[in-house]
Amino acid sequence: MGRPRLFGTDGVRGLANGDLTPELALAVAGAAARVLVQHDASHRTLAVVGRDPRASGEMLEAAVVAGLTSAGADVLLVDVVPTPAVAFLTDSYGADLGVMLSASHNPMPDNGVKLFAAGGHKLPDQIECEIEDAVAEGADTRPIGAAIGRVRRADDAVERYGAHLLVAQPCRLDGLHLVVDCANGAASAVAPEVYRGAGAQVTTIAAAPDGLNINDGVGSTHLDELVAAVRASGADLGIAHDGDADRCLAVDATGTVVDGDQLLAICALALRESGALRNDVVVATVMSNLGFHHAMREAGIEVLTTAVGDRYVLEALRAKDLSLGGEQSGHIVFSDCATTGDGLLTALHVMARMASTSTRLGDLASVVRRLPQTLVNVTVADRDAVASSPLVAEAVAAAQADLGDDGRVLLRPSGTEPLVRVMVEAASQQHADEIANRLAGVVASA
Repeated sequence: MGRPRLFGTDGVRGLANGDLTPELALAVAGAAARVLVQHDASHRTLAVVGRDPRASGEMLEAAVVAGLTSAGADVLLVDVVPTPAVAFLTDSYGADLGVMLSASHNPMPDNGVKLFAAGGHKLPDQIECEIEDAVAEGADTRPIGAAIGRVRRADDAVERYGAHLLVAQPCRLDGLHLVVDCANGAASAVAPEVYRGAGAQVTTIAAAPDGLNINDGVGSTHLDELVAAVRASGADLGIAHDGDADRCLAVDATGTVVDGDQLLAICALALRESGALRNDVVVATVMSNLGFHHAMREAGIEVLTTAVGDRYVLEALRAKDLSLGGEQSGHIVFSDCATTGDGLLTALHVMARMASTSTRLGDLASVVRRLPQTLVNVTVADRDAVASSPLVAEAVAAAQADLGDDGRVLLRPSGTEPLVRVMVEAASQQHADEIANRLAGVVASA
């Protein structure tokens, strides 16, 4: 058996100082710099390094800087900024590498190392594999003297990123009252100021990070406080970011949650109306609700479906030269002005649609009539046996025939656990429950 992969679907992630040690962070950063030098030795390597405010980020930042500089790379520190800011700044500063220290929506004890290539793009699989090999091999030689990397701070990083967002916003937001939940994370300083700069009246919650409270009962995975704040303040909407602000979810004026499918639909319709939705195609993953597909079909917009994970959405956008894609979780990519999901940019586009049409968020979101959904996790001994089982295939075909165009079935093996996830959408919750439980029984027996 080969060694386990360091990189998951979104960088190297784990329990800080447990799975993700300073030694590992140093090794990954140094290996990344060495691999980049091998690919382009024409100039001295420059790396942008940012982090979210979790306490372990200070420790891991020091390790990453040591790894980069010991491999001869110069480092530009941008301190606490959102993940999409690091992607943007990597391109804006002309850097060869971007490093973001964050575990996104994970609880505080976790952390992660996310890498961006020149231009602010996520690393291709081939480069990740080369970095893993370089970590395993270690460094044969190290630069000395003037060849050792140097470190400086980018004093204009936040202003540069904020200006980029305001240039990319479709229109002013004057008259809109917004409550923003910053998850006590990376958006705490920049998001309220950007939204105010766009013209909105802004009330903030969970915008006082202390290194320990990131994602603690707040943010895009814990919406209760945002719902209460929107209702109490009479705001037009609420926006919830996760710890590194590469995504967002929303709450309308009544406190009803607006998910990523609905946000993506709102943005797709707005871009199509302005002529900016290339080929009238939007990218979504297999987890998008069938109601989203119905809404796009009725609007004459084609949906290109990918596997789960924003990296697959990004790959499809680049391969097909498309302008918009996203996930139900709220990762939405506007590829004409960003190289990765950006929760602040998404919020600006959604609010611009509200402002330009004088329409409430709940009414805009109603274009997607979400079908009831049931998800059952089935523990299995062999995921491959389930995938190849004629009995399972027959049961899935029968279930899909039963549902017709009013529902769908999705069986998805977990990538990390001995589970098969059975997802069913149907016209009623009872029908979805019945079919999902029946299929779960077949999967278990197979």
